[in-house]
Amino acid sequence: MVFIHLCIGGKYMSEQTKRANPGPLGLLGFGMTTILLNLHNAGITELSVVIVAMGLALGGAAQIIAGIFELRGGNTFGGTAFVAYGFFWWSLIFIWTNPVGDTILAADERSMGFYLLLWGIFTLFMFIGTLKHNTITKIVFLTLALLFFGLATGEFSGLPFVKIISGYIGILCGASAVYSAMGQIVNGEFEKKIMPL
Repeated sequence: MVFIHLCIGGKYMSEQTKRANPGPLGLLGFGMTTILLNLHNAGITELSVVIVAMGLALGGAAQIIAGIFELRGGNTFGGTAFVAYGFFWWSLIFIWTNPVGDTILAADERSMGFYLLLWGIFTLFMFIGTLKHNTITKIVFLTLALLFFGLATGEFSGLPFVKIISGYIGILCGASAVYSAMGQIVNGEFEKKIMPL
């Protein structure tokens, strides 16, 4: 434990430093961006710069920052999840915007299907890791795995309704992550369980 000695009014005080929990930041970055994208997948909104900007900032940067702090704190699971999904958002934006401008390198449905399938497999293994975590974390990763597998199936099959159904699963996933973030913040502030996780 680290102690800071403060000199206040000529008296020294010892105060235990508290390490902040980066988890809520990462969960908010993931959850809010996932909701926005899946409002599009469900056919409720159009794909716009709103989703791209959120993916760059909160979905990408905020998650990566949270993940680095999780890794520094010794949390391999949280660090791996936040850094990986943060870079997922950046890679997805790169795919959408295709800054190289080469039509030969543009993504097609088959390549996007495999891209999403690989993320689904990774997420399935991460879900197995949540079996020792709280209920809300299990829900986040289970619905995320279903989302990736559903979107991959939609890309491979070309069936629009599969993507729409997946979008609603994604909204549930994102909302679960936001709830988890808020629960951790509120419970931490009041130092008791107010929002069950």
